[in-house]
Amino acid sequence: MSNPIVGELIDLLQLERLEQNLFRGQSRDIGTKYVFGGQVLGQALSAAQRTVDPARAVHSLHAYFLRAGDIEAPIVFEVDRARDGRSFSVRRIVAIQHGEVILNAAASFQIAEAGVEHQLSMPDVPPPEDIEPPAPIPSEELAKLPIKAQRWLARKGPFAFRPVYPRNELKPAKRPPFQQLWFRLAGRAPDDDTLHRAMLAYASDFHLIGTATLPHGISYLQHNVQMASLDHAIWFHRPFRMDDWLLYACDSPSAQGARGLARGMIYTRDGKLVASTAQEGMLRVLPDTPTP
Repeated sequence: MSNPIVGELIDLLQLERLEQNLFRGQSRDIGTKYVFGGQVLGQALSAAQRTVDPARAVHSLHAYFLRAGDIEAPIVFEVDRARDGRSFSVRRIVAIQHGEVILNAAASFQIAEAGVEHQLSMPDVPPPEDIEPPAPIPSEELAKLPIKAQRWLARKGPFAFRPVYPRNELKPAKRPPFQQLWFRLAGRAPDDDTLHRAMLAYASDFHLIGTATLPHGISYLQHNVQMASLDHAIWFHRPFRMDDWLLYACDSPSAQGARGLARGMIYTRDGKLVASTAQEGMLRVLPDTPTP
């Protein structure tokens, strides 16, 4: 591992143990107004994994975002060892900040077992090497945005993304609610399966709910658009590495009642389905009041 940004992500997911079932994680300002939801997801999974027999791997994580997180404060994670059966273990996780719960989650773990197998095929898309990295937003356009948005868009994060069908978030056109993008860690990571799963939980929050905005030609950068994750689910199917290219194939079957639903399937470059996701988010378009 040579990329310091990747090292920072790994450190972020290595929680401090305060008590047997109590952990503390730091927060990072990556340009979002509040703590990035993927950070809390990855840290919650990291906390739960620390309380489970290493022979049991997580197969599902379900979480509700209850309050926005403060990027200036650490987060405490309390793990309840709900059940340890012969094949499965269940953990409940509560993330606490300033004395209030910001996330409720549950994770289920299973011993390795053989069984029947099938999967949906990976979409037919160009390989990541044939797709150019996203072009940076011109500096004159970036300067027109709020400072937080500038930092978010100009950041060099721990993941590289290559959308199959890029769109201009400053001038979004309407299109069907489907998108595919390749992503991977921007450096090598240790051979630790639990770390790679926590990193995938972190990365799975990128771009997912944005799929629900595609048919409407709106963007999170517009001042009259409010977006926030309400819940998140991820199912782990097969082994993977975050430092190899993965394809995130997303769709949004519905938006209604100021909420949007998005689903995702994550594939290795050789077509193995390694994880599935689902997320509902708040999606409000406010009346655009003219400037006096």
